[in-house]
Amino acid sequence: MEIIMPSLGETVDEGKVVKWLKKVGDEIKEGDILCEVETDKTAAEIPSTVNGKLTEIIAQEGDTIPVGGKIATIE
Repeated sequence: MEIIMPSLGETVDEGKVVKWLKKVGDEIKEGDILCEVETDKTAAEIPSTVNGKLTEIIAQEGDTIPVGGKIATIE
């Protein structure tokens, strides 16, 4: 399952990954906070929408990702 950068507001079209709270290999439960993201207007925590194992982190800390862009993979 691809984890994507969610829309964090009507006028927000990208977010910056500030900190990953999980690492590759971690077992993830739906609702677990994966990472912290900030935009020019807000800061937010990105929760998992699925259960599984975090197999890939695509967006590294400091990366700015467009809304809808893939940030991680959970299998």
